[in-house]
Amino acid sequence: MSERPVLLPYADPAFVADPFPLYRQLREEGRVRRAVIAGGLEAWLVTRYEDGLAALSDSRLSSDVRDASDRRLLQQLPETERDSMLSNMLRSDPPDHTRLRRLVSKAFTARRVAGMEPRIQAITDRLLDAVVPAGRADLVADFALPLPVTVISELLGVPVDDRHEFQHWTDRMLTRGAKPVDPAVVNEAWQHMRPYVTDLIRDKRAAPGDDLLSGLITARDEEQQLTEDELIAMVFLLLAAGYITTVNLIGGGIATLLAHPDQLDLLRSDPELLPGAIEEFLRYDGPVSPGIARFAREDVEIAGVAVPRGATVLIASAIADRDPARFPDPDRLDITRQDNAHLAFGHGVHYCLGAPLARLEGQIAIGTALRRLPGLALAVAPDEIRWRPGGLRGPVSLPVTFTPGGVL
Repeated sequence: MSERPVLLPYADPAFVADPFPLYRQLREEGRVRRAVIAGGLEAWLVTRYEDGLAALSDSRLSSDVRDASDRRLLQQLPETERDSMLSNMLRSDPPDHTRLRRLVSKAFTARRVAGMEPRIQAITDRLLDAVVPAGRADLVADFALPLPVTVISELLGVPVDDRHEFQHWTDRMLTRGAKPVDPAVVNEAWQHMRPYVTDLIRDKRAAPGDDLLSGLITARDEEQQLTEDELIAMVFLLLAAGYITTVNLIGGGIATLLAHPDQLDLLRSDPELLPGAIEEFLRYDGPVSPGIARFAREDVEIAGVAVPRGATVLIASAIADRDPARFPDPDRLDITRQDNAHLAFGHGVHYCLGAPLARLEGQIAIGTALRRLPGLALAVAPDEIRWRPGGLRGPVSLPVTFTPGGVL
C-alpha cells in the first residue's frame, strides 16, 4: 500500500469532539488504512466490521506490545516495571493468555459481579446525594470518575482509609484529562502503587476476605496459581481496563442522551430499554477510539493489504461499529436497536472479561441519574464539551443543571 498515512488530527478540537465524519471517509476509502494516531505513532486501521471481526481472531496478530517494532509504545510504561505490568491477560497471547484467563475466571465470576449490584447502587446514590441539593454538577468529576474507581477498590478489598490515596495514584497512572499521560508521572505513581499492592496481597494471603483479590490469590488450576507479578499485573489491568473506560461509558452515555432528546424522552418513559441503550451507546460512540491494538507477529495480509511484521494494527471498533454493511442507518442513535453485536468489548479469546461489570455499572449509574435528576440538561453549549483526545473517548467534564433536590 503506497499512499501516505492519513493524520488523525488530535490537535484539532473539532475532530476530537466529532471524529466520525473523518472515520466515515476512511472506511469508505479503504478496508485497511495507514494512519498516524495519538503520539505520532503509525498504525494500520482496520475500518470495516467483518474485517475487524476476523482480525480480532487472527493468531498472527499479537496482543503483546513487545512484538511491536515501534519501541515508543514500551516507553509509555515504567522501564523497571514493564514485564510486571505486561504480565496480564490483556497483553498476553495463548498459551499464557489461556492459563491466565482460566485462573482469573475462577475468581471473577458472574456470581461475584451480580453480588456487586447492591454496593454499586449504594455508591451511585451516595454520589448523587452530594449533588442533588445544588441543582448543578459536573457529572464526570462528581459522578462518573469516582464511581468506577470506588467499585474497583471494593472489588480488590482496598481498606476504606486507603482509598483516597489509591484513587490519587490511579489517576496519576491513567489518562483522565485532555492531555496524554506523562511517563514520568506514571512511573512516580507506580513507585507508590506497587509496594502498596504487594503489601495488600501479603495481607490477603494471611487473612483472605470475600473480595476479588483474595479470590485471585486462592484460585487454582491443576495446581497452578497466579504468580506475584501476575497478581500485581492483574490489579493494574483492572485499573487500566475498568476505570476510565467505564467513566467514558457513563459520562459519554449521558452526553449522548442529552444530545438526542428524543432518545432521552424514550428512555425516561420506558426504563426497561436501558440494557439495550447501553449497547447502543457502546456501538454509537464507545469508550475506546479508534479501537483495539494488535501487533503483527509476521508479514500478514489483512483484507488484501500487506502489513509488515511488527506493525501496529488498530482494529478500529469506533469506525467498524458504524459500518453500514453491518448496521442499518449506523449514524443514527437508536436505543431500541435489536441486532447490536458491536466490537466495543472486542471479540474472540480476548473478549473483555469485565464486560458484565461495565454493563452493570453503566445501567445503574445512567438509570439512577435519569431517575434522580429531573430536568437534566447541559449547562454549556454542546460544542463547549471537551473530549479526551485519543485512545480513550469520553467527555473530560460534563457540566449539567437539573431540578434542585432531585427525587429518591
